[in-house]
Amino acid sequence: MLPLSSSVNSAPRKIVIVGGGAAGFFAAIASAEAAPGAQVVLLEKGARFLDKVRISGGGRCNVTHACFEPREFATRYPRGGRALLSPFQKFSARDTVEWFSARGVKLKTEADGRMFPITDNSQSIVDCLTQAARNAGVEMRLKCGLESIAKREGGGFVLTLTGGETAECDALLLATGGCRAASLGQLAVSLGHTLEPPVPSLFTFQIEVPWLRSLAGVAVEAEVSVPAAKLREQGPVLVTHWGLSGPAVLRLSAWGARALHELDYQFPLVMNWLPGWNAEKVAAEFNARRQSHPSKLVVNTPIAPLSSRLWEQLVLAAGIPPETRWTVLSRAHVHALSQQLTRSEFAVTGKSLNKDEFVTCGGVRLSEVDFKTMESRLCPGLYFAGELLDIDGITGGFNFQAAWTTGHLAGQSMASLR
Repeated sequence: MLPLSSSVNSAPRKIVIVGGGAAGFFAAIASAEAAPGAQVVLLEKGARFLDKVRISGGGRCNVTHACFEPREFATRYPRGGRALLSPFQKFSARDTVEWFSARGVKLKTEADGRMFPITDNSQSIVDCLTQAARNAGVEMRLKCGLESIAKREGGGFVLTLTGGETAECDALLLATGGCRAASLGQLAVSLGHTLEPPVPSLFTFQIEVPWLRSLAGVAVEAEVSVPAAKLREQGPVLVTHWGLSGPAVLRLSAWGARALHELDYQFPLVMNWLPGWNAEKVAAEFNARRQSHPSKLVVNTPIAPLSSRLWEQLVLAAGIPPETRWTVLSRAHVHALSQQLTRSEFAVTGKSLNKDEFVTCGGVRLSEVDFKTMESRLCPGLYFAGELLDIDGITGGFNFQAAWTTGHLAGQSMASLR
């Protein structure tokens, strides 16, 4: 492995990428392929590259999303969508599919639009990126973090690495991932940048209601809303041992990241288990059941598409005794069950991570970056890519696409420097 040279004037030109994740690898590969004569070095402070790629999508890696119109794709970002419009015109989800296909990794599309490698194994993506970097001549260094940066007279940077090693480079890309804490963005701050305060995005809701938790594993199409934050989403919801998860909940947490943070993750959540139904439609259905099967037990006759387990718990939560038949269902019980079906209210008491993944809202202020090149507007020669920027998407492959796109664009821009 070649040492990182510290000679100011010697060739070849040196490009350093800090962060061995999706954005960093894509940038390193793009730079090395576009400028074969440059020395491209990828630094990762951890013991392995691409850890987040390994665990994403339950170990399958949700590479991107099958939405191939850039303007439509950009609407999936609670923060950063407008800034990404131009980059997506240059490197879109379609380009991502073609990039991996050209390197031997075919992607497949699932019913909800998420795209995975046909192997259903994230190792396929890890191996592809690692081999592409090797083939392009990228120098990859593990357990080598960047401690501090100083501007070099005449352009470029002097770097202090883990263990006190110093080195110099002509172009520097920071792709260090989401700022879970503001301290993780201090390298950017040290060069004059501003961080939007980091708060979690894409998280699940903790709800301490025993009957709800008893339904762990039940999935349903529902509408979830947080009136206090004027948030509403419809889609698949998954009941878990700690509360509620699923795409609708994760989307709501992304769009409401800052508002829910301000509420300290404690707020009333309203659920409509029958999207499109209101109290009047429910009452009409109840009347029809009185006529069609009056002697049947209410608890045993769920409204489709609700499962029998969920229906039973909703009936009991409405205070209806298990032995109640449709013919004797009281007006008060009709109202109570209607409310449970269309306006169940739960007290959210906290948040949990979405599996082992972590996405943050916040990071380097977007107005300080030129999204035509991903170069800093404040510090020439400095570039950004990935989640270090104040960009985050909803679940479904959108965060990885932002990493591929910004990494590719930054890498090509650094390679074109003279």
